[in-house]
Amino acid sequence: MATEQGGDPEGPDPGAVAGPDEQTPSKMIVAIVQRGKADAPVRAALRAGARTATVFFGRGLGIRERLGLLGLAVQPEKEIILVVVPDERVDQVVRAMVRAGNLDQPGVGFVFVLPVDFALGAEALGEAASA
Repeated sequence: MATEQGGDPEGPDPGAVAGPDEQTPSKMIVAIVQRGKADAPVRAALRAGARTATVFFGRGLGIRERLGLLGLAVQPEKEIILVVVPDERVDQVVRAMVRAGNLDQPGVGFVFVLPVDFALGAEALGEAASA
């Protein structure tokens, strides 16, 4: 039986999955750094308000890896950092990661931000936005 507002009088269905319109607007911060250099940016992201971070290994290909910065050899092994945060925390988390990892220096790594249209298992993200 529905209430006047159209909702269920017994509350939301605990097994229901929130749709994209019901989720906290968020972004994914992606940082790519030299292997062994992810710890500082990850710690900085967590201190700046990110709830979690994922780090995995990758291999970079391109002119910098072939020639290296200033003609020096650059290792192709990379660490990729993924951090999903509410929209309002993106700037502070990115700034902290860049500062901690020196990502504003040539040849150190780079960072970019992508929109997150939908995510499952992001309950903590909603809590982070209201904290």
